[in-house]
Amino acid sequence: MRLNPYGEDAVNLAADLANQRPETVQELTDRCRAAGLVVDGPVPQADLARTLALLDAWEGVVDAADERERAELLNRMLAAGASHPRLTDHSDGGWHLHYRDDQRPLAAVLASLISVGTAFHLVGRGMHRLGRCAVAECTMIYADTTRTGRRRYCSQRCANRDAVRRHRSTRSATDPVST
Repeated sequence: MRLNPYGEDAVNLAADLANQRPETVQELTDRCRAAGLVVDGPVPQADLARTLALLDAWEGVVDAADERERAELLNRMLAAGASHPRLTDHSDGGWHLHYRDDQRPLAAVLASLISVGTAFHLVGRGMHRLGRCAVAECTMIYADTTRTGRRRYCSQRCANRDAVRRHRSTRSATDPVST
């Protein structure tokens, strides 16, 4: 049985690409392949600019002020990037659903994958499950795929750094000043 590929993997790919923007078409292609995407044929140079614009729009979804704004922005992405669902067995990988037409350029595939994957992620796990790291100096995006849904940091490193900072500030506030 093949599970829906438009979920956790898609939203994690979006976060990865948004956090470290690809600088070349080759880098974009390599990172998509490394994430498990089937990339057929050459990728045109214009796909890099289209993908960067897609990531700008997706960051708007991440940074939305509330659930309604997040849904509205994501609905725009879905309208622009997704198509009616269809069964496919490309690359003999097993039958599964695609929310896009076949033989589309990589940027169009990413638009569909990221918009539909983000929608599945948010409705399946909770509309609050995208965000930016809670460390003030960090702007990295995370997709909360934890069981509890309480993720606040982009990485364990940032979580540890913030815990140490909070501990030190609490300790210094309670310690008497030595003279």
